[in-house]
Amino acid sequence: MGGLPRSGSTLLSSILNQNSRFDSGTSSPVLSMMHTIIDHLWNNELYHAYPKPNQASQIISNIINQWYSDVTAPVIFDKNRAWTARMDLIQGYLGIENPKIICPVRDTDEILTSFISMIRRNPFQEGQTRINFIDEQLVKANIPITDENRCDYMMEGSGGIIGESYNAIFEGLNQGHGKCFYFVDYNDLINDPQQVMNGIYEFLEEEPYEHNFNQIFNKHQEQDLNTYGLQDMHTVRASLEKTSADPKDVLPESILGRYADKEFWKPQQPNLIV
Repeated sequence: MGGLPRSGSTLLSSILNQNSRFDSGTSSPVLSMMHTIIDHLWNNELYHAYPKPNQASQIISNIINQWYSDVTAPVIFDKNRAWTARMDLIQGYLGIENPKIICPVRDTDEILTSFISMIRRNPFQEGQTRINFIDEQLVKANIPITDENRCDYMMEGSGGIIGESYNAIFEGLNQGHGKCFYFVDYNDLINDPQQVMNGIYEFLEEEPYEHNFNQIFNKHQEQDLNTYGLQDMHTVRASLEKTSADPKDVLPESILGRYADKEFWKPQQPNLIV
């Protein structure tokens, strides 16, 4: 699972987990562990002095099996928004010729609104181990903490949580992997969940399943406050409903619509899915 942040990936995972065939958890370190070992070997003179490429490949390929060795479900969704840009690792090391990546997406203004609203709900309090991860980066860069600066930072292509996610999708599309991606618009999931789930099952080539959209539970709750400085970053409501604020009531006027050209999945935008 890849896609954009604040676009329903935790919600979608919680729904998928109602099916006992599936296990869809939190963002995992599998991809970064693969990267770390590859980079280490590439820059290790001992490996270059006596390389063992087959054994190295086996180690890298087995990371995902070991990470999920405690999971018994036959279908596992590994979540990392960078997967769309690293199809080569999925195909080369995991041996999956035609990977399937579900990509939740959402209007950019709504994503920014969700982040800003969440920051406002979670002011830094005495005793916390850290401030929220967005303001933390602004402080390190000596940038004034304003909502406009928060939004611009998040949309940066290098380091910004939203910008990097967009870039990962665009990279995969530009490499010709669009047929491996299934885009799920957050508002479609909220407004017509069964139709969206039917489409996902068809994409996965799995038998349809009747989900309960009024008894949703996140069984893989992350330690949000300690990790991100935001208490409710992955909170899921029991029933499907859209409760987010109107972007016009939250975002600075200078931000509204500024990044709408990135919403490539919409009919009015150029079709990059090839």
